Amino acid sequence: MPIVIARDSHTISRANISRNAIRVLTQLQNAGYEAYLVGGGVRDLLLGREPKDFDVATNALPEEVKSVFKNCRLIGRRFRLAHVYFGREIIEVATFRSNRQPEQDGERHAENGMILRDNVYGTVEEDAQRRDLTINALYYDVGDFTVIDFADGMSDLQNGVIRLLGDAESRYREDPVRLLRAIRFAAKLGFIIDPETESPIQSLAPLLSDVPSARLYEEVLKLFLGGSALASFEKLRHYGLFGQLFPATEEALSHEDHDFPITFVNRGLNNTDTRLQQDKSVTPAFLFAVLLWEPVRLGYEAQLTQDLLPAEALQTAANDVLREQIKHVSIPKRFSYPMRDIWQLQPRFEQRQGKRPYRLLSHPRFRAAYDFLLLRAEAGEVELELSKWWTEFQHANSEQKQNMSGQGRRGRGRRRKRRGKNSQSNKPSDE
Repeated sequence: MPIVIARDSHTISRANISRNAIRVLTQLQNAGYEAYLVGGGVRDLLLGREPKDFDVATNALPEEVKSVFKNCRLIGRRFRLAHVYFGREIIEVATFRSNRQPEQDGERHAENGMILRDNVYGTVEEDAQRRDLTINALYYDVGDFTVIDFADGMSDLQNGVIRLLGDAESRYREDPVRLLRAIRFAAKLGFIIDPETESPIQSLAPLLSDVPSARLYEEVLKLFLGGSALASFEKLRHYGLFGQLFPATEEALSHEDHDFPITFVNRGLNNTDTRLQQDKSVTPAFLFAVLLWEPVRLGYEAQLTQDLLPAEALQTAANDVLREQIKHVSIPKRFSYPMRDIWQLQPRFEQRQGKRPYRLLSHPRFRAAYDFLLLRAEAGEVELELSKWWTEFQHANSEQKQNMSGQGRRGRGRRRKRRGKNSQSNKPSDE
């Protein structure tokens, strides 16, 4: 039996819930359907955090949700969902799901225990048992302000425990992405993983190879762009999951560089967390450039021994790494092209004489490439003097820039030479 937690025994306030989410809940209930706020929104509200989004669960079928809201669109094949649009805000509405065997062919499809399509609908109790973590099986009723706890999730939330509902190994096999979700929430919330939930993770890590690379791309963004990138990275490596996502990077990190551990990725992910804490922008292009730099750098150094020019060697190394990487985690071209630019500009920072630093400074990707250079300097990959020079060059005035790049000295020399030539040509002849 579920535990019903009255309003005076929990901390959720309607004032902290999106007005559009309340509108969706209210309209569905007024239309005669059950409807609850569920999942991460309820969890975060109970933890005193600001939810990223608000999801709704209901007994209304997707087509019935669409009939209630004109601003609704049905999406998905694996899981049929309704999206209700309010300008830029989208409230996702999912119909209660069940573990019952489907009555019609095509409602559920699984291969090797992994669910590929699932549109078998059920009750709220059945829906709760289908959720992955106990802390995500909490339902908020906007009608009477109660929280309904179907899996002792409130206790786990208070004790800081990540626990899968049901048999852990079976749940991981149903959807291997749950391996990543357990890690993500443990890192994000600072919770420990329940021993039974933790035990199968390492042995089942290879199951991630069966997950489409496009889906893993979305999961990687959640892992590393949610404010806990460094903690997620450390846990992924600890449980043997990172190598399933980025095998070339894992191989590079397993070695030392000149007897020192490679710290570039750690510094890059810590920098990402810091920027998010400061409400600064982050881009997947920079994130993936950081995550893949070590194998690219090693490939670049190997290509240089083949007497290739630096630009050609770096391009070849980048192509090789990306060709293999997209087999595991896909990277959209809108991000892979800026990544290449960030990498390709790195050797050009060594060129500080003449007009070359001016041309580099005007490059559209200069700022991202410069931030990347700073990380390389912090990790000891390049001299700190190089990054300091470029920091000073950006903020220098025109005369200072000329002196730093050698333009000023050469320019004055040319002007003196021209003046000398002109004075000789204008001098009266002694003849």
